[in-house]
Amino acid sequence: MNALTPVGVNASAFLDRDDGLAGASQRKAAEFLRHAGLPRAGVEAWKYTTLRTLADVPFATAPRNVNDGPVDTLLAEIETISGLGAGANRAVFVNGYFDAARSRLPANVRISTGAGADVAEDGIDPAGDVTTALNTLLARDGLDLVVPEGVDAGCLLLVSIGITADDAPVSFHPRHRIVVEKGGRLAVLDASVGQGHYLHNPLYDIAVADKGYLSHARIQAEGALAVHLAVSHAHVAADGVYDSFTLTLGGNLSRHEVHAGLTRSGAHVHVNGAQLLTGRQHGDLTSVITHAAPGCVSRQTVKNVLSDQARGVFQGKILVERVAQQTDGYQMNQALLLSDGAEIDAKPELEIYADDVKCSHGATVGALDDDQLFYLRSRGIPDDVARSMLIRAFLHDVVDEVADLRLKDSLNLAVEAWWKREAA
Repeated sequence: MNALTPVGVNASAFLDRDDGLAGASQRKAAEFLRHAGLPRAGVEAWKYTTLRTLADVPFATAPRNVNDGPVDTLLAEIETISGLGAGANRAVFVNGYFDAARSRLPANVRISTGAGADVAEDGIDPAGDVTTALNTLLARDGLDLVVPEGVDAGCLLLVSIGITADDAPVSFHPRHRIVVEKGGRLAVLDASVGQGHYLHNPLYDIAVADKGYLSHARIQAEGALAVHLAVSHAHVAADGVYDSFTLTLGGNLSRHEVHAGLTRSGAHVHVNGAQLLTGRQHGDLTSVITHAAPGCVSRQTVKNVLSDQARGVFQGKILVERVAQQTDGYQMNQALLLSDGAEIDAKPELEIYADDVKCSHGATVGALDDDQLFYLRSRGIPDDVARSMLIRAFLHDVVDEVADLRLKDSLNLAVEAWWKREAA
């Protein structure tokens, strides 16, 4: 699609908040949104997810000062579902603003905040996609974290809390930059919660240098009325690893895009995830994994558990450039539909220009196995417990792909908490 083709829905509600468009990146983002608008179903990259409804919502700038009570309650909720507790290193953002009083930053990394206030020329095209353009236009605070060469920085909890006042819809657009220098290591548990009607539009600018290792797990448990539009831009160098996982639990409408580039030989990228959706929730996981160097490995497994009228979307593309010989790429999407009204749309895709590669993709859709349910029930296991056992078994393999044990435990706790709420 030409960036200036007017195929979308008017985005003036966001353009009216441009605050003067001081930087070249902001001006380019505004130009993109002014002409392309918010995508609707006619745009191929947004074939199964439309943002048409956002054009009718007067999202205002989120307030900096909100009541402490709800914030502390939601922060405690994150501590519980993550299992990391109050003593963990953490960076807390409330309505997109850094909350120093509730944060506890690690001493062995270089870190700053407010990075989004002046978007630098960071190599990310501000007109590359609508999610990036919105963030570029309206970004304020953000985490700017650098793990020095050879340092194991441990685990950091990155918290986003959304709160609305007087039920007026608001939006916030944090811009986070995470750099792991040569041989460095870092685990990030990224958790989003909130209450009220808001749009959370985070951008992650991620770079992993030679032999660096970043494990990045996201727990999206936004409020029931929230819209969550996230985008991650990751670049991985020689023998570096970016191990990511997105667990989608909350929000009314959500989409997380991952644009990952394997730029030097030996790079590894894992872009796994799970969506557990109910009611009329809509969740979209979209990825483009570009192999731009020889001898690189990518893995992507996404599982969906959908009930009621929920709709899941998976769009995954593996692009293998001509230079990327001996590429090993794998992609799989699986969906478990728990009701007749649930729906999954899957579009796995391979685009290969090299001839010495090993790439595969696939998708499966099904319901709970009646024979397995009968077997469990015939042995005295109640129906609800039997269903729970089969669903957990379905999810186990994908969560088990997370290598960092701390993040894996947090994801399992979050799934367990979700299941208890749904079963209550």
